[in-house]
Amino acid sequence: MLVVMKIDATETNIKAVVDAAEKRGYVARPIPGGDRVSVGILHNNGSVDTSMFLGFADVKEVIAVTKPYKLVSREVKKENTLVRVGDNIFGDGSLPVIAGPCAIESMEQAIETAKAVKEAGAGLFRGGAFKPRTSPYSFQGLGEEGLKILAKVREETGLPVVTEIMDCENCEMVEEYTDVLQIGTRNMQNYSLLKRAGKSNKPVLLKRGMSATLQEWLMAAEYIMEEGNLNVILCERGIRTFVKHSRNTLDLSVVRAVKKESHLPVIVDPSHAAGVRDQVIPLALAATCVGADGLMIEVHYKPEEARSDGAQSLYPEQFKECISKVKTIHSLI
Repeated sequence: MLVVMKIDATETNIKAVVDAAEKRGYVARPIPGGDRVSVGILHNNGSVDTSMFLGFADVKEVIAVTKPYKLVSREVKKENTLVRVGDNIFGDGSLPVIAGPCAIESMEQAIETAKAVKEAGAGLFRGGAFKPRTSPYSFQGLGEEGLKILAKVREETGLPVVTEIMDCENCEMVEEYTDVLQIGTRNMQNYSLLKRAGKSNKPVLLKRGMSATLQEWLMAAEYIMEEGNLNVILCERGIRTFVKHSRNTLDLSVVRAVKKESHLPVIVDPSHAAGVRDQVIPLALAATCVGADGLMIEVHYKPEEARSDGAQSLYPEQFKECISKVKTIHSLI
């Protein structure tokens, strides 16, 4: 259920609604909107007596929420959520680009790649300090050393940094060094990790699971928001199908479906969908055409020497070409 407050509702009267809900055993989450605050009422078993809230000062109306996901739904918040990271805003119609290597391998690799992507137009830098790999014998990342390199990248270039959290144990350490916490496809339904990310004050980039439905993906975001973190960015990165011509199948139709169902920004990662370099730029252009709120693209200053995902990483000059084309298409639509 959603309690919609009047435009000029006072903090005192908003708190009165929250206190009343929690006194009855519910969870109340204030949700800032474009011109007013609403209060989401969660964990109610069965219907809630709406008249109980209609009598409170500054309450405009009470609305039943029919979707299984509550805080994520457009029923709860009609206007787009804007997630700000440095000078970048996801969800406002602009197209921030996150770029960088799959994994942080060295200071030189990170700094040189970061300088190149910034010059080309990227607004954020990505790089994995901890790498979940299919094989236990593959490069697993540099750990805290990689996080320190990411912090140095931010210091040297001014780019906010994005990296993946693997488990609850390393979440606090990752928070110290980075600006956005990424939850990868393998952890989309790691509910303890989702809840921990929900307690963070850092924005969360939530990748779609390899075979996740739209509802499963949005319910994973609900876990994060239910804990109080409303700054969630969804990321489509391709789903596993029967095809062999690409690593995964990029589901661009889900971008429009998400926008219909949810107010959260949704970006696209064409690199992990493609798995091969020559598909990345065309898929990035297609993602721009369908109205993605941002892009995440793998770039490496020497892809042939990359310790992970070199085959899908763009060379800096290719990334520059990609951004030029993306900006042209974005200006047209």
